[in-house]
Amino acid sequence: MSKGRKVLVVDDEPDVLLLCRVNLEFEGYDVIEAADGEEAIEKIREERPDVVLLDVMMPKMDGWQVLQAVKADEELSSTPVVMLTAKVQDQDQIRGWSEGAADYITKPFSPLALSQVLQDVLATDSEDEERRRQMILEKLQLLQNP
Repeated sequence: MSKGRKVLVVDDEPDVLLLCRVNLEFEGYDVIEAADGEEAIEKIREERPDVVLLDVMMPKMDGWQVLQAVKADEELSSTPVVMLTAKVQDQDQIRGWSEGAADYITKPFSPLALSQVLQDVLATDSEDEERRRQMILEKLQLLQNP
């Protein structure tokens, strides 16, 4: 399923990039890397990845700004973006889901789970993704406001 699928991994931590690259290439993905948000936008436009794995806290442009730029661009908006971040607060997850993230992985993460999340995201059509995103968003909001 992952054979030949292109993943853009965006993170300013070289160790995280390496961990993702090794694990995803082992699973058959073609991995592209970017070290900051500006480079991420360029690579998304040039490479047209099947999915983006995006850190939130980065120099130049943070992950939130990249996610907003991707979702606002008609040519890029269908590109699924999975947030990869140490920001684990409910409000951070609510922001990610409400701004169009396809999934949300918190650091530290299991390299084995990473491939499964990407497979699930790539196997989901846009209507199902939107329904899932709305359901998760509603549950997170309910947990915040019991």
